[in-house]
Amino acid sequence: MNLKKYFIRALHRLQKGPGYTYKELLVWYCDNTNTHGPKRIIKEGPKKKLIWFFLTLLFASLVFWQWGILINTYLSYNVTSSLSIGFKTMKFPAVTVCNANPFKYSEVKHLLKELDRLIEVALERILQPAPGNSSENASPPLDLELWHQIPLVLIDEHDKDNPVIVDIFERNQTGSGPAAPGPGAAHAGGILGAMLLCSHQGSDNCTYRNFTSAAQAVTEWYILQSTSILSKVPLQERIRMGYQAEDMILACLYGAEPCNYKNFTQIYHPDHGNCYIFNWGMDEEALNSSNPGAEFGLKLILDISQQDYIPYLSSAAGARLMLHQQKSFPFLKDQGIYAMAGTETSIGVLVDELERMGYPYSDCTMNGSDVPVKNLYSQYNTSYSIQACLRSCFQNHMIEICGCGHYMFPLPEGVNYCNNEDNPGWAYCYSSLRSSIRHRQICIDSCKETCNDTQYKMTISMADWPSEASEDWIFHILSYERDMSTNVTLDRNGIIKLNIYFQEYNYRTISESAATTIVWLLSSLGGQFGFWMGGSVLCLIEFGEIIIDALWITVINMISWCKGLKQKRVQARYPDAPPTVSELVEAHTNLGFQHEDTDALPRDEVLPPEPGTPPPNYDSLRVQPLDVLGPDSDAETE
Repeated sequence: MNLKKYFIRALHRLQKGPGYTYKELLVWYCDNTNTHGPKRIIKEGPKKKLIWFFLTLLFASLVFWQWGILINTYLSYNVTSSLSIGFKTMKFPAVTVCNANPFKYSEVKHLLKELDRLIEVALERILQPAPGNSSENASPPLDLELWHQIPLVLIDEHDKDNPVIVDIFERNQTGSGPAAPGPGAAHAGGILGAMLLCSHQGSDNCTYRNFTSAAQAVTEWYILQSTSILSKVPLQERIRMGYQAEDMILACLYGAEPCNYKNFTQIYHPDHGNCYIFNWGMDEEALNSSNPGAEFGLKLILDISQQDYIPYLSSAAGARLMLHQQKSFPFLKDQGIYAMAGTETSIGVLVDELERMGYPYSDCTMNGSDVPVKNLYSQYNTSYSIQACLRSCFQNHMIEICGCGHYMFPLPEGVNYCNNEDNPGWAYCYSSLRSSIRHRQICIDSCKETCNDTQYKMTISMADWPSEASEDWIFHILSYERDMSTNVTLDRNGIIKLNIYFQEYNYRTISESAATTIVWLLSSLGGQFGFWMGGSVLCLIEFGEIIIDALWITVINMISWCKGLKQKRVQARYPDAPPTVSELVEAHTNLGFQHEDTDALPRDEVLPPEPGTPPPNYDSLRVQPLDVLGPDSDAETE
C-alpha cells in the first residue's frame, strides 16, 4: 500500500503541466512554446484562429514529408566515388604465363588416339568425299563407343518446315527429306552442327546443343570428349605431359637482374596445363619496381613449341598471360590475353586501386569469410575473389545435382571428376546446369565483390620479332642455349618475346565515401524544420515534454479509474453503510458478555444454539481498512 502511494505521488511530481486534463495541457503548450504558429491559434480571433490552424497544420505536414524524404535518402546508403592520383614505388604485379595448348601432343597421343581417328572420319563424312576415298576403309574398324555416348549430328535446315537431323555415322536419323546432305553441304548456310546430349544412353530425355558452324560443333565435341578422358588421368601425370618450365622459358631478365625458370612458381591450370607465375609472393617478398619504363620491367623469351600442339583441341597458337595481384589465383580464361608467336609484345601497365565501402553501403567482403559459398580455390592458399566464388558455387551445384565434379574446377575431398564411363549422363547434366538461369542467379546472389582490389590496365603493342636480318643468329644462340646443339631447333612460329613494365608511377585510387552522413541528416532536418516552422532543437524538446506530460496524465487517469473500480466492487459487496465506531464497540461488548455467560455454566449445561441460527461471523466484525483519501489526495496534500 505504501509503494502504491509513493508511485502516485511520484507521478504527480513528474507531471509539470498546468492541470490534469488534455485540454489544459494543450492550451498551456500553445501558449508557452517557441514554435511559430501555435501561439497565434490561441491568441487570435475566430477567423484568424482558423487560418493559423490551417497554416500550422499545412507546414507541419510539409516538415514531416520532407523529413521522411531525408531519412529515406540517408537510409538508402548511397555512395560517391572520388578519383585521386598518387605517386609511389609500387610492387611489380604477379605475371602468369601459359601455353595456349595444355599438353604436348606427343605425350597424350596414346590417350586421344581413338578420339582422333573418330574425329578425322567424322570430318570426312561432313565434307562428303567421293565414295571409296574415305580413310576409314583402309584403317581398322572404328570404336564407336565414344560416339554413341555423345553423338555429333548435322541439322539440314534448307527446308525450314521439315529440318533433317542426320547422325554422321548414320546410327539414326529423324525428319524427312534426303538421308544426308549433298557434297559440300557443310559450307552452305542451311547446315548446322549439333551435339545430342541425353541424361543416359538410350534415354528419350535428350537435348540438342546447336552451333552455327560445323567447325564449332567439332571443336566443342572434341573438348567435351577429351575432358572425359583426361579427367581419369592422375594430376602428376597431367603435369608431366604438359610443357615444362625449363623448355618453355628460354630467357628471363627483370630490370638489370638475370632470372630463369627457377624464379617462377608452377601451378596446374585445367584450361592451359602447366602455368608459371613470376613474383607470386607465396614464398618470398614481392618485388618492387625501381623505376618506370621498359628497361626496368620483366623481359621474357618463350618457346611454345607449336609443332607439338593437339590439332583438334587448340585452334589458337601463342602464349596466354595475365597480370594480377600477389597471392591471387589467375583466371586466364576470363582475364588473360594472348601473345602471338613470332612477335615482340610490349605491355605498359597502369595501376588502379579500388576501395569500396562495406556494409551497409555495399555488399562487399574483405576476405570472403562472410560468403556462404565454400571456396574450393583455398587449396592453393590464394586470396578470395569473386571469380573463385562463382566457380566454386558452380562446382558445388554440379556435385550436388550431377553427382560428380567438372574437370575445369577444383574438387572437394571425396568427390571424383565426371567421365563417360562412371557418369554416362554428365554432359547432359552439365549442359543443363550451365544454361540454367536460376542456378546462375543463385551463385551471383551468394558471391560478393572484394572491398579492396587492384586492377592493372594494359597498353599493348606488337612488332615482328626477330627481324629477317637478325633471325638467323638469334635462333642459333637460343637453340644452343636450350639444348647445347649447333642445330637450329627454333623457328618464328614457336618464339614469343614479352616486355612487361610500368608506364609511370602515377597510380589512380578510386574510393567510395558516404553520400549522406549523420551530420548531413541532422542539418537537413533542422533546416527544413526552421524554414517551415521557425523551430529549433529546443522546440523539439518542448514537444517531447508535452508528450511526456500527456503520458503521465494518462497513467494517473488509469490509476484513478482502477481505484474507482475497486471502490465500486467494495460497495457492491457491502450494500449498507459501514458501521460506525460506537456500533463496532457495542457489538464487541455484547459478544464478550455472551462468552462470559457461557463460561459460567457447567460444561454439560452449555446451551446449544437454537436450530436455524447461523454461527457468529467474526470476520465481519474486523475493522476494514478504508481509503478515505480521494484519487487526488496526494496532490492536494502536497
